[in-house]
Amino acid sequence: MFAGFMINAWATATIVAVVAGVVGYFVVLRGAAFPAHAIPKGAFAGAACAALLGISTLVGLTVFSLLGALAIGTLGRRGRNDVVTALTLVMMLALGAAFLSLTTQYEPEIYSLLFGQILGVSTTQILPIAALGAACIAAIAILYRPLMLSSIVPEIAEANGVRGYRIEIAFLIVVALATTMTVPVTGALLIFSLMIGPPAAARSLTSRPILAMALSVAIALLTVWAAIAASYLYNWPIGFFVGTLAALCYAAGRTWAAWRRTRTRPATARRPWPAMIRG
Repeated sequence: MFAGFMINAWATATIVAVVAGVVGYFVVLRGAAFPAHAIPKGAFAGAACAALLGISTLVGLTVFSLLGALAIGTLGRRGRNDVVTALTLVMMLALGAAFLSLTTQYEPEIYSLLFGQILGVSTTQILPIAALGAACIAAIAILYRPLMLSSIVPEIAEANGVRGYRIEIAFLIVVALATTMTVPVTGALLIFSLMIGPPAAARSLTSRPILAMALSVAIALLTVWAAIAASYLYNWPIGFFVGTLAALCYAAGRTWAAWRRTRTRPATARRPWPAMIRG
């Protein structure tokens, strides 16, 4: 499990988990799960195109994920965001199907991009993935205050000169970059599980943003490390384990939050009606 050929998997998964935990927190906070689901599909179409052209899949992932993010952000300003996101997803899926129909010699690579592959990341991909990860973290650090304000109280953000449209475009670009680096590890079909499950679980545990992001990263790391180990031992796609463990983490977080509410509820709220009347 810790042999030399597994080092790439462990290193890349660690980078991916950190970025997914940080970016995913704002995905959950802003209710942007649908765009976070749609953009990876566009990225997969880019990967299929890159495979057809014989170039690096990271190039295709980057170009198409950015195009998808810009389309959603720009067109969503003039129409219903959910409709625009759905139409962008449909268009990207159509392009992906067209690209796949033109080639039959990249089935293993395409399968790994769909479902994730523990050995699907080469040594040459680690540096670009690390660079994209650093860019995502730096962008979140720069955008943190206006992004947080526009996510929680958009009206006050607008009153303070924060342009919601610009912040939305910038954030979707960050999501696109995070998608680009995450697809080779978890796969396009299950990438959003890593960006949604751990952050949602963390938000169930605390309402403090910095602490929630730290918990989100910690949960994402535990999820992806456990998924790698399980994928290695049972020879199942890593995306299956990532999705399952992420869902279990969210369920555990919601259960704990519900238990905490019952413990902190005022005593009078738990007293039976006759006792309250007598008191």
